Amino acid sequence: MTAPHPTRERTPADRPWADLPPPPRPKAARLSPADVARVGGWGLRSRPMRVFLSALGIAIGIAAMIGVVGISTSSQEDLNRKLAALGTNLLTVSPGTSLSGDEAHLPEEAVEMIGNIPAVESVSALGGTDAKVYRNDRIPKEESKGLTVSAARTDLPETTGAELATGQWLNGATSKYPAVVLGSSAAEQLGVHQTGQDVQIWLGNRWFTVVGILAPNELVPDLDSSALVGWSVAEEKLGFDGYPTTIYTRAEESEVEDVQAVLGATANPESPNEADVSRPSDALAAKHATDDALSGLLLGLGGVALLVGGVGVANTMVISVLERRSEIGLRRALGATRGQIRTQFLAEALLLSALGGLGGVLLGIGVTVGFAAYQGWAAVVPLWAMAGGIGATLVIGGLAGFYPAVRAARLPPTEALATT
Repeated sequence: MTAPHPTRERTPADRPWADLPPPPRPKAARLSPADVARVGGWGLRSRPMRVFLSALGIAIGIAAMIGVVGISTSSQEDLNRKLAALGTNLLTVSPGTSLSGDEAHLPEEAVEMIGNIPAVESVSALGGTDAKVYRNDRIPKEESKGLTVSAARTDLPETTGAELATGQWLNGATSKYPAVVLGSSAAEQLGVHQTGQDVQIWLGNRWFTVVGILAPNELVPDLDSSALVGWSVAEEKLGFDGYPTTIYTRAEESEVEDVQAVLGATANPESPNEADVSRPSDALAAKHATDDALSGLLLGLGGVALLVGGVGVANTMVISVLERRSEIGLRRALGATRGQIRTQFLAEALLLSALGGLGGVLLGIGVTVGFAAYQGWAAVVPLWAMAGGIGATLVIGGLAGFYPAVRAARLPPTEALATT
């Protein structure tokens, strides 16, 4: 019987590798930006309809914001251009009320007194009458359409910036005879579209020849609904009392505030508190302020739409994580790190939002251009609005995709593969 081999204790010399450090684990390859974009793009291409609907939600929000900003900016630019053409140095004086509450009158010499102010460039006036205007003498008196008849000085267009659409303005000869110039709205309501000796309207119980039609005047809108006759013929034929009811004054640009301060006392020295002084350009500015308030409301609605789009992105990414558990588990089993999985899904969310943002910017620009062309404005879309739109979508996309990306990264590989 063979004797057992004696057992000998092994020494470090018998195991020279025992004290060596374990071999380092291979590092996971880093994803380059191009790889991240390619992986994220593949994830989007695998669900085209869902991606389209989510991107559409983002696009609607951005388009609303770009459209509101673009239309508001285009409107502001158009207003500035009009004010530059019409001038912001126009002031008006009208009679107020007396201390007893009765309607006050401006003196007949008010126009000449205002013209003596050194900083005044030009001055003109209108005088109100009780006459009614009709298309012909067979129309019932109660159907006057609310049109006013005013006596006008021959220098009115120079001061107010009124322009003629057709015909001519009142001159030294026609202002003494039954001749009338119609505002744009008045001419439209009366059905008068041309001028001439054969074109007449019934005004103050007598026929007046239409010698001119004014173009719309946004700075002095009262002219649009008026029938304007000469100062002299108004006194002789229409019972005009000679008191001016509105005085228009052009002052030097640098002296507007100073002229406005003394205009009431100059127009009515005896009762300066009975003269109301205003600046028509302020009314336009107030109108634009109202438009800005409405734009702010629409901008808020656009923000809500953008938030809804962000929720759609988050929903899409959460569902994507649930549907692609097996893919996530396989990638983890093949060595993908949590950071790479997180980067992949975050990249998908950012790409999805960027697509919606780019589409929204293009759609918003199209809306602005179309609306501006319809209004006759120059389309203006600020660069900051476009950059802000893209930036907002990336922020929304990052926030919406953060949780799904973290959830995908924390998914255990064994649990993910078990769902296949």
